[in-house]
Amino acid sequence: MLENSFSILTAQNGEEALRLVRERSPDLVLMDIKMPGLSGIEILQEIKQIDPKTLVVMMTAYGTTETAIEAMKQGAFDYIIKPFPIPQMKELVDKAISLRKLMKAEVTYQGEDERGAGEKEERIIGASQKMQDIYKLVGQISRSDITVLLRGESGTGKELLARAIYHHSLRSNQTFLPINCAAIPDTLLESELFGHEKGSFTGAISRRIGKLEQCQGGTVFLDEIGDMSLPTQAKLLRVLQDRSFERLGGMETIKVDVRFIVATNKDLEVAISGGQFREDLYYRLNVVSITVPPLRIEGGHP
Repeated sequence: MLENSFSILTAQNGEEALRLVRERSPDLVLMDIKMPGLSGIEILQEIKQIDPKTLVVMMTAYGTTETAIEAMKQGAFDYIIKPFPIPQMKELVDKAISLRKLMKAEVTYQGEDERGAGEKEERIIGASQKMQDIYKLVGQISRSDITVLLRGESGTGKELLARAIYHHSLRSNQTFLPINCAAIPDTLLESELFGHEKGSFTGAISRRIGKLEQCQGGTVFLDEIGDMSLPTQAKLLRVLQDRSFERLGGMETIKVDVRFIVATNKDLEVAISGGQFREDLYYRLNVVSITVPPLRIEGGHP
């Protein structure tokens, strides 16, 4: 169910849509693939040139799914096939707006200059020496593409730290895509990340572009990575090693350029000992490790 209030702009053609994008900077664009004049794909490419972080949902009729897949490759947030149920569209819009809010909300630290802070800003609370050391480390690693492992109990602010790294990074003008590995059934997580080809499993009625391919040039935040299955871990390891993968059921090797920030509330060393987490993946992820102290520990957050 939608819980947001929206200001809605309408455009009769692609040229008018581009003018509105330049003048009004919308958070979300809903656009048909077939329009008078410029095609939806051409407009999508132009929108991504204007603002790569603008989210675009493409609408397509039956029989044009290959074009919709091309739209995903070009950076569309998602596509929906007409005619579509209104609740499905509402859910998609709500999901897109929530992601856009995450990308727009600046994350600052306690003790930073608060002048100019607005309601779109979120603040990480914690003035202890441990937290100050974390803030310094975030500043040091933000401008590189180094993989970061965030560790700590649930509720310690790992996602806020991930977004702080993203907002201060060289990829801050690209997409930030959070994926909760524990919230997606294991049977679907591989397809969600890497995509799939038509017929690769029961219910795969068409090709689907995965989140990694969709987030090309951006930052992927894998939360609760300790819950990822061993087969999916193996595929993620290859991405970290070679920056390439194949879609589920596919033969085409796809190159990908994304930065990874991952988080877990599990003891990965124990998981490795128990055969539940790959040691080689652990070393690829554990390039820079930040342990966020829990609130109850003296010397953690105040």
